[in-house]
Amino acid sequence: MVVLSVAAAAVLGAAGVAGLANYPPIPKDLTTPVQQRLAFHANNAVAVGWSTYEKQNMSCVEYGFSATALNKKACANTSVTYPTSRTWSNFVVLTDLAAGTDYYYKIVSGNSSVGTFKSALVAGDMEPFNATVMADLGVYGENGYTVSSKAKRDLSPAVSPELNHTTIAALAATIDEYDFVIHPGDFAYADDWYYNTDNVLDEKNVYEAILENFYDQLASIAANKPYMTGPGNHEAVCVEDGTIDHMCPNGQKNFTDYMQRFGRAVPTTFVSQSKNKTAVQLAQKAAGLALPPMWYSFEYGMAHIVMFNTETDFFNAPDTHGSYDLDVGPFGSKKQQINFLEADLASVDRSVTPWLIVAGHRPWYSTGGYGNQCFACQNAFEEIFYKYGVDAAMFGHVHNAQRFMPMYNNKTDSAGLNNPKAALPLVMGGPGNIEGLSAIGSNLTGNVFAYNASQTYARLQFMSKQKLGVQFFRSNDSSLLDSSVLYKEHDVAFVVQ
Repeated sequence: MVVLSVAAAAVLGAAGVAGLANYPPIPKDLTTPVQQRLAFHANNAVAVGWSTYEKQNMSCVEYGFSATALNKKACANTSVTYPTSRTWSNFVVLTDLAAGTDYYYKIVSGNSSVGTFKSALVAGDMEPFNATVMADLGVYGENGYTVSSKAKRDLSPAVSPELNHTTIAALAATIDEYDFVIHPGDFAYADDWYYNTDNVLDEKNVYEAILENFYDQLASIAANKPYMTGPGNHEAVCVEDGTIDHMCPNGQKNFTDYMQRFGRAVPTTFVSQSKNKTAVQLAQKAAGLALPPMWYSFEYGMAHIVMFNTETDFFNAPDTHGSYDLDVGPFGSKKQQINFLEADLASVDRSVTPWLIVAGHRPWYSTGGYGNQCFACQNAFEEIFYKYGVDAAMFGHVHNAQRFMPMYNNKTDSAGLNNPKAALPLVMGGPGNIEGLSAIGSNLTGNVFAYNASQTYARLQFMSKQKLGVQFFRSNDSSLLDSSVLYKEHDVAFVVQ
């Protein structure tokens, strides 16, 4: 967290004075879709989300099995905005999709093009697949990590920022090598608008401009691969300073943009494919407790994946009244998230989805030491993850790449990568943002890989029922930095440890 300067704090609230915001140009056709994003919405459904510069009375998407035969159509009359936003968020759910099938789609507008996506593999399908994982990805350009005046930011390629975001460019170049993206928190870094001191006279517009530019850049990936998200601290309020966040304007408080952008696209849970009646009932209970996009789960082939919230809705949550005290949330009833996790994790039938993966923003195992370890998160979540045999836990927040041996209760599992009981902790926070990359630190307990020399992204390889590969790549050339394989027997249908 960077504390706002006295000078910047003094002018907070003077938005719109200088008109300095670097907004993207508004298209002549206001129905033009921008900032497109996809998400798995149900067992056989994908949500298409996008933004427009005017409210849409009816939003429609045509889709089919080829670019020239878009013979199906889905529509919705949802087009919403908030006070400081220039855009409206629209979404449509495409239903009755065949599993694991390539589809083509076109948002109905006066100015749109055909995109493509692959629907989810049905739960229980043991076909190998890959998922890209990253967190802490910021905007590229004037208010992003490429500004040369900030020495701690990585050097950028000498190209127009709209054309080559180092990590996004790498994911675009390798787009055929993964099936979807998991991003557990921190998008754009709009709340860091004050890094550029010119912005203090127009901060509310700069905040929105950063979001527009970032999601325009991200659309090259999110419009073609389902993009599954979780909340991070940089989505919470307009400035990450608990002493003045109450001065944020309406629309830039309490995860507003994040909730609007993703909340209607991601699922609650998928309908259980287990033949066990208790598992089906528990999955139904979890669906009633899910609160997307803050916490929810989905399935893809051999994996059950849970997105959970490390920011609010548990005791001493850091963004509510904990270490950051941004006074946001809670979003659910008392213990709703914990009760969701208890029901959802207990419902997982390993004979159907052997791999149980969780993704949240703040880690409790990190080489960065005390400031980068969320002990309140550990107290809230680690025991329940161990109880139900979570295989791997993915995090961000710390701006580098880290891999540990399987860990529980601050100790390494003696089995290592060979059928451990503890979860494999992974930190995937190195794709690049305005705050730069984090020092490795000296807290090396259980750590076997740590890298911060350049931006990175990671990939999970679901190789078989018993083998999960983990790879870390350097963003600027997609060279492999670290590779490992976790082996799990998965010989028990319902794990309780």
